[in-house]
Amino acid sequence: MPAFLPIAVVDDDASARVAMVDLIMAMGFTAIGFPSAGAFLGSDQFIHVCCLIADMRMAGMSGLELCRRIAASGRTLPTILITAYPDHATRMLAQEIGVRFYLTKPCNPDELLQALRSLLAD
Repeated sequence: MPAFLPIAVVDDDASARVAMVDLIMAMGFTAIGFPSAGAFLGSDQFIHVCCLIADMRMAGMSGLELCRRIAASGRTLPTILITAYPDHATRMLAQEIGVRFYLTKPCNPDELLQALRSLLAD
């Protein structure tokens, strides 16, 4: 079930971002990487992506703050937050603002694929 619109990957760690984009593309989807939340929000691609995968901890704007900004803009963008430091309180905050999946880094490819299929099926 390929996505015809790209999946945005926002991560300030270049190697993690490239690896995630490569993994998503290997799954048959289209993906585009962004080095920061600000770069994504300021990009022409912001309105053309079908969903978002964002790292929680980034320099500048966090993944959670990025999700808040998107929600405040009125845009509904299916989102997966990823983190190397999962905690229940952050998961709850993310869910309150509409984040559907909160995955641990490094992501299990099967879990990521299941999350993407779920987001894109809605």
